[in-house]
Amino acid sequence: MARRFRGFLPVVVDVETGGFNPATDALLEIAAVLIDMSPAGEIKRGETYRFHVTPFAGSNIEPAALAVNGIVPDHPLRPAIDERDALQRIFREVRRAVRESGCTRAVLVGHNAFFDLNFLNAAVARAEVKRNPFHPFSSFDTATLAGVAFGQTVLARAVQCAGIEWDPSSAHSAAYDAERTADLFCRICNEFRPLYERALSTGIADAPADSADAEGNSGRDRTGFGE
Repeated sequence: MARRFRGFLPVVVDVETGGFNPATDALLEIAAVLIDMSPAGEIKRGETYRFHVTPFAGSNIEPAALAVNGIVPDHPLRPAIDERDALQRIFREVRRAVRESGCTRAVLVGHNAFFDLNFLNAAVARAEVKRNPFHPFSSFDTATLAGVAFGQTVLARAVQCAGIEWDPSSAHSAAYDAERTADLFCRICNEFRPLYERALSTGIADAPADSADAEGNSGRDRTGFGE
């Protein structure tokens, strides 16, 4: 796994929120799905970690957002925890997975990943959580990958085109959407495996990150993930 993505461990993240603005709208639910690799080199879905989140003080919650995700924030049986606790629990598992895989950092995988990464980063800053294992701005976007692989950018359609079961009644749950996104990501990675192996045969893809960029690649950021 450490070699497959240049030392980065893909982790699928999905959030359910009270709107579209990460600075003002509540984070209501977060799920993270680890990505594993079989002994044969196939990418596969790993463990899922999912938490209901208590809206932060003063946060905005749009009724239209709740109509989509079906969340009742103040339901007495909703087992919500605060943002800091939820993030720390997820980050603890992600850091463990990064260590065990021999990777150096996690990279967020999401469907329209920009949205999930922005909400994650906003919550990290708001809760003053340290030791965030995720790259701060790079991500793998399955909307883009599915558009290339299947000609579909909507998650439900892309998943079905990939031959994966889709249950509309379970959609817009952070855990369900994250797991289907993980399945989609794994399917695309495995389908494109011959291209990766062809790149390995050149010796460039298997080279250490610094040596691959040694000849003046000014576009590489200091964390080793290209801008």
